[in-house]
Amino acid sequence: MSLAPRAVLVHRTTEYEELLARHGTHGQAAFFLSARGRSVDAVRERHERARRALAEVAGAVPLTWRQTRVERADLDRFLFGPEDVVVVVGQDGLVANAAKYLTGQPVIGIDADPGRNPGVLVRHRPDRARRLLPYAAGAGAAVDELTMVEAVTDDAQRLLALNEIYVGPPGHQTARYTLGLDGTDVPPEPQASSGVLVGTGTGATGWLRSLWEQRSSALALPAPADARLAWFVREAWPSPTTGTTRVEGLLEAGRGLRLAVESDRLVAFGDGVESDALELTWGQTIRLGVAPSRLRLVH
Repeated sequence: MSLAPRAVLVHRTTEYEELLARHGTHGQAAFFLSARGRSVDAVRERHERARRALAEVAGAVPLTWRQTRVERADLDRFLFGPEDVVVVVGQDGLVANAAKYLTGQPVIGIDADPGRNPGVLVRHRPDRARRLLPYAAGAGAAVDELTMVEAVTDDAQRLLALNEIYVGPPGHQTARYTLGLDGTDVPPEPQASSGVLVGTGTGATGWLRSLWEQRSSALALPAPADARLAWFVREAWPSPTTGTTRVEGLLEAGRGLRLAVESDRLVAFGDGVESDALELTWGQTIRLGVAPSRLRLVH
């Protein structure tokens, strides 16, 4: 007998909750902010809106379904099932945080604070959850299949991201590596830089786009569903032993960007989550390319 669908409500600790955890009470948090010319009232209002949105979505889950909640900090320890419908209640970035742990489950993005979020990934208001949940669980649900980027090391460590993966130094040092492209006869190039960013069309609205605009790049950035990636080298440094001839490009599906590490320590992390990083040491190789899995975001 098949299991009933399970609604997994993904949320994050609010700024107000973080203030209370740091200062102990509302009064202490209010005093801390007021001493700096700020008010706790706006922070508390955002907290209450987020909690109302989460409660409204929880109340919309069909009675025959199972449901559970998972906080952003616990995503790496949570086991998603094939029958899950994932409901992200929060900001666009929270969808990206959850995406790397999924294996094809439908995702509904609920905007917990309309007007403050771009709404690229959290496309729906809380009052639509009652209709969207059974719709998403059905076979005919319309979804956008968004391309993801993956990094795989030579010792089989793997990292997924919806927006981008950064490979570089953990601090302000220089990253040293040799950069090569699959499927080309051009020899790999030794480089020294601030790191390499490889991103998707979804990420082309964020960090990737800032690099693209900064250098007035002529590359055509991919769309979210395009099976290709864009990559940029940050602040490449020319020297007698390092080059700058390969600092940007596009990766089609099946092609990869390879970095052979020549630093004592580099890291690779996705979507800005530095706490979930791959550690790379001298002599290791990491390959970045289009991931075989995609995020299935419900219309």
